[in-house]
Amino acid sequence: MNWLRAGVGLVVLLAIGGALVSGGSEADSVWHRYLPGSNSLRTVDRYGSERAVRLNSLGDLDRIRADPRWLAVARPLGTEAPRWARRMYRRSLLVLRALTDSRTGAVIAGARDGWAYVWPRDAGTVALALASAGYRDQAQRIARFLLGLDLGAAARFNVDGTPVGGRAAQGDAAGWVAVAARSAGLRHAVASQPWRDRADYQEGDPGDYLANALASTATIFDARDRPGQKRREATLRALFAAPAGTLTRGADDPASGLDSAAGWAVRPFPHPALYPLVRRTLLRLAATSGRFGIVPSQGWSGGKDPWTAPTAWTAWSLAALGERREALHLMAEVRRAATPSGMLPERVDAHTGIPTSTTPLAWSHAFAILALRQLWPGPR
Repeated sequence: MNWLRAGVGLVVLLAIGGALVSGGSEADSVWHRYLPGSNSLRTVDRYGSERAVRLNSLGDLDRIRADPRWLAVARPLGTEAPRWARRMYRRSLLVLRALTDSRTGAVIAGARDGWAYVWPRDAGTVALALASAGYRDQAQRIARFLLGLDLGAAARFNVDGTPVGGRAAQGDAAGWVAVAARSAGLRHAVASQPWRDRADYQEGDPGDYLANALASTATIFDARDRPGQKRREATLRALFAAPAGTLTRGADDPASGLDSAAGWAVRPFPHPALYPLVRRTLLRLAATSGRFGIVPSQGWSGGKDPWTAPTAWTAWSLAALGERREALHLMAEVRRAATPSGMLPERVDAHTGIPTSTTPLAWSHAFAILALRQLWPGPR
């Protein structure tokens, strides 16, 4: 645990006496302070002369333990990778290991109430990341767990595979399971699921979203079917291409704005005919980033706080497109958003970088691994 505690003395970088932030609260002012020792967020809401203090755990760090022997098995980054990249890579691998059941392959999104469930897209990304790092056996266990789920039953699942009520199935699950299985070397067919009129990764209202449309193509992937690939790309272009040469979030809805999920058309659901549209979309979104990353899309209604996962996956896809400078810039923002102990929160305050949601988040660490391996591939 020494590596976890190494940065505690740097708490002033994140919360020197608290940070004043504004948002949707009805309070006159809201102060946040991140407490690294307990990995919790202390919030003070002021209502005139009164104040209310809340302390919310962002996740259990005790389960994340250093394991040099396990890390020694990982494929290393390229020798030119800087120290910070190697450190982020190792810590991200340890987070994924801690959040994965080594026996069943169930991957929880975060060690915290409300997040200790299996989302197919989060767990699928973890399988991709572990496979890319050389942990094929672990990736196979995750993929087999996902292949056993009733993907049409719910958006989330318990670690025993039973569906969790309250959120209907989302439109990208089957695609993420399909790419997880392929990355692990499993030849299992994944039944297609509807992608229209379903929520996407933003977990809001149902709709016809780009992210779901891209993921849905993975279940019918066949590298030899060039005509079919061209038809799918033509359909995607017709539904989501905007006059500006970008991709929008909603089908036939230019007003829905740009969506960072456009990057999924490069990695992990490649559609080469869309690459020029993706490049323009991602570069425009990257140009709007703050010190700690980007929000998931222009139409995001959840405030200005950046998400580390979309920032990392945008870097992954831009690096794959050859836009290395922009990818490195985004990864520097992901690095800045990390806690002193190297944990990646789901979201951070746009002004202070203080974590405001689950820390660490498996999805964010998985995309960080994939982006780092794209930037510094190393030996295979």
